[in-house]
Amino acid sequence: MIEFLVAVLFLLITPGPGVLTTAGIGAAYGFRAGLGFIWGLMLGGFINMMIIISGLAALVLAIPSLRAVLLIASLCYLLYLAWRIASAGAKIGFAPANTPLGFKNGLMLQFINPKAYVVGTTLFSGFVFLPDNPVLEIVLKLVFFNLIWMPVHLVWLAFGAKIGSLNLSHRRQRAINVAMAFALIVVVCIALWTSL
Repeated sequence: MIEFLVAVLFLLITPGPGVLTTAGIGAAYGFRAGLGFIWGLMLGGFINMMIIISGLAALVLAIPSLRAVLLIASLCYLLYLAWRIASAGAKIGFAPANTPLGFKNGLMLQFINPKAYVVGTTLFSGFVFLPDNPVLEIVLKLVFFNLIWMPVHLVWLAFGAKIGSLNLSHRRQRAINVAMAFALIVVVCIALWTSL
């Protein structure tokens, strides 16, 4: 189980569309404005995991042409997001919306978030610690996952809110942009590696 918890932590702290959007809301509108979005992400993530656990995701992804289209679209989206972050110039590389994204947007993002499928599949198929009681194992994985997931997303929201309140130099803003873009490219590589 320790390996599962370590994997959850490292998979969740890697920036993906969910945490970057969360940080963007924090940067643009403050901490409180992002809480509804986080609740939507959490429910969407739970539904996403149920799709993975039930095998529905495996059925859909078993169709080679559909799998290829979904993989290419997801990877292109992540690369595009990394490019937008790295090329943001003097602005911090979060992409805030014109109005705060709320619960509904957080919920819907999890269905198109390729990282959510990679993380869910990796965690629920790669770490078996109760082979004689798979139902209890799934429940424990869901509980422990969310006990780590929620603080990680709250930290990203707080990070975005803090960044939004600072007056950083152009060089520091650019360094943050490049570091976040690099993290997204790592997510792309993980997605590609796990899909092969």
